[in-house]
Amino acid sequence: MPQPLTTSDERVQLLANGAVRAVGHDIDPMPVVRLFTPDAHAIWLLAALDPAHGDTAWGLIDLGVGMPALGTVNLSDLAGIVGPRKLPVRRDRYFQAAHPLSEYVRLAQENGSITD
Repeated sequence: MPQPLTTSDERVQLLANGAVRAVGHDIDPMPVVRLFTPDAHAIWLLAALDPAHGDTAWGLIDLGVGMPALGTVNLSDLAGIVGPRKLPVRRDRYFQAAHPLSEYVRLAQENGSITD
């Protein structure tokens, strides 16, 4: 059975951040979850989840092509992605955010990729 992309606690925090964003507040939260492809160079640092349907996540997206940017992605789409060796997207169980999302964005744009 594949590993879930978020824990229930992470999902609660993502939805809480998403609710604040949904009412138009400009926030700079700590990323809640780090997802990655173990056999490719894609990383998603997710900070919020749209409370309307709970599938659209917002955060820093790095597809490994040197252009990390803020954006949205559907968790259901990520669950279907596999890398070149057929390994699925995984949740970094040991990820602990050290900076607000804006700092990860700044560093990723400076370096051309998410570094952590």
